[in-house]
Amino acid sequence: MEYIVLSRQDCIARTGSPYINIKIANEKGNETMCVWDVAKTDPPYVGQLVNFMNIRDDQGKKSARKMDMVPGSMPTKEHPLYSLIPRPIEREAWDKTINTLLGFCKDQSLIDFISQNADELYPQYSKYPAATSVHHAFPGGLLNHTHQMLNMLAGLYPCYPYPDDIKIERIIIGILFHDWGKVCEYTEDGEPTEKMYLLGHIYMSANYLNTKLREAGIEKRETNLIVHCILAHHGEMEYGSPVVPCIPEAQIITYLDNISAKADVFNTTGNMEKSFALGTHVVKSN
Repeated sequence: MEYIVLSRQDCIARTGSPYINIKIANEKGNETMCVWDVAKTDPPYVGQLVNFMNIRDDQGKKSARKMDMVPGSMPTKEHPLYSLIPRPIEREAWDKTINTLLGFCKDQSLIDFISQNADELYPQYSKYPAATSVHHAFPGGLLNHTHQMLNMLAGLYPCYPYPDDIKIERIIIGILFHDWGKVCEYTEDGEPTEKMYLLGHIYMSANYLNTKLREAGIEKRETNLIVHCILAHHGEMEYGSPVVPCIPEAQIITYLDNISAKADVFNTTGNMEKSFALGTHVVKSN
């Protein structure tokens, strides 16, 4: 049966043998599986077609061996599976969302900061994944994840129950930069770098943004409040946050981050498949 590879994670077993965890899809749905004996340099790669002659199913955990798999070609746009792999959003959609959000802003110094950096971040984010396997794990996934959060904010802000308690410019900047460190954590192919383990994306994002805000002449306390949104965006210390959200802007970013990530997991997990990120089996309702 033919599939297209949505994401790939290279691993090493305790025995020293290489294997990959891949997410694959065809017209019937998505599957997540382990393929044994596949080295780092072996296909299939993200976006490539692949055929399986045999897939083992052990209580929902699917696996195969290299000999069970036949990698294919990269599909053309006319191929029926081409559209199944996520692609970076178009620049027009990004600009439209940024312009909508800027219409809510009042602080001119932060408006200028948002405009300049949103323009610069689009081409950079369009090349990198947001993760290796959990959510938005494809080239350009970082762009799509960031845009989803911004787009949800554009709908949330007009109906937020206490608008005087928040400054939307902080939320926009926090969203734009909350995962910036992932361009340092990963290669464009989604391979982890040593900076992931030495520094982590939260620190790198906060440090980078702190420098940019100070260079832009943003007032010290305002800078601290915005950087706090980066440091707190995982919500709880047990999830890697060095601090927890203590201003409403930071809490909103945490919720939007979770909605975007979990929605992507639901979207890319197969029917009746166990999702460890969600802690449950996913049942497709459509």
